[in-house]
Amino acid sequence: MTVRVLVMGAGGGGGNTLIRSLRVGDPSLGIVGCHADRFSLRQSQADRNYVVHPARHPRFTASLRRVIERERVNLIIPESDGNVAAVGWQRHRIPCRVFLPRNEVIDVCQDKLKLTSFLARRGLPVPASYAVTNEHSIARTFRRLRTRPVWCRIRRGSGSAGAIPVRSAGLARSWIRYWKEMRGVPPSAFTLSEYLPGRDFACQSLWRDGTLVLMKTCERLSYFWGDNHPSGTSSIASLAKTCREPAVADLCARAVRALDPRATGAFSLDLKEDARGVPCITEVNVGRLLTGTAIFDRAGRHNMALTYVRLALREPVHIRDEYDTTDDYYMVRDLDTIPGVSHASEFFSGIQDARGGPGRKPNGQRDA
Repeated sequence: MTVRVLVMGAGGGGGNTLIRSLRVGDPSLGIVGCHADRFSLRQSQADRNYVVHPARHPRFTASLRRVIERERVNLIIPESDGNVAAVGWQRHRIPCRVFLPRNEVIDVCQDKLKLTSFLARRGLPVPASYAVTNEHSIARTFRRLRTRPVWCRIRRGSGSAGAIPVRSAGLARSWIRYWKEMRGVPPSAFTLSEYLPGRDFACQSLWRDGTLVLMKTCERLSYFWGDNHPSGTSSIASLAKTCREPAVADLCARAVRALDPRATGAFSLDLKEDARGVPCITEVNVGRLLTGTAIFDRAGRHNMALTYVRLALREPVHIRDEYDTTDDYYMVRDLDTIPGVSHASEFFSGIQDARGGPGRKPNGQRDA
């Protein structure tokens, strides 16, 4: 019987990336897509597509049930924090397999301050972080952080929403006031944290019943539209490179085990190095695969998206070395293009160098 999966967010960048990875991993999979936005759904690459209610709609679960029962879906895969939380809390009403961590774990991970406090109490490296209670508390909170600049960001959400480095309490106050007056975001939604200037890592891992099954790491080298963001960064890399960083992998595994000794599902961690070069955990995107999962699915021995499906369906998965990574694969992403993954040895294959200059030939070779 053909296994049928329901990919949420189909038509969006993350949903379509996941669909492509699943098709590469196993062309026999039946893939159904759904989205609350019928215009985004028009771009879906799934076999069949359905408009459903948004996650906060009272009929959200009923619309999912209708799709799952009509299409005989075996597994539902949420692709956003909102859908992870909604599916998690309604899992007992969803008539197919759900491969998500416990709801308590989802709640901790989706609040960045709550997560940072949790990990700090267990001795894991995280940036010093403090809650903003109101506008009047900003100056006092700012003084508690010794380094400059200070990282100001919103506690929940993705894509570096509301994130900016600031050098003064006045600038932080103006930024937070803007979000309150123009976007309706209260000051209590923000945190002030230690700024981390070092390398930026992503670690994606799959777990079942407390056992690490598969983990891969990469380094973000540049950011999608980073120059247009006040922060200069984004959680979405425009250029990323696979890397073997055992210390990062070990730290991520310890963090997941601290969050839940019986961890199940996907745990995707973001880390940045502090001024001393120590990697610190800044986020745990729990229950979903990263929008940049293509670099993890196409580099190394194992396709992570397909492994997710097999673990969720309780199929046997035999992976000898759970830290499956290889150096020098690059992923390039841009607007309106499919992410490309290439090894360094083939990255410039078929490209000629016409820049000229001393020692250069048009075909890219240098003079002897």
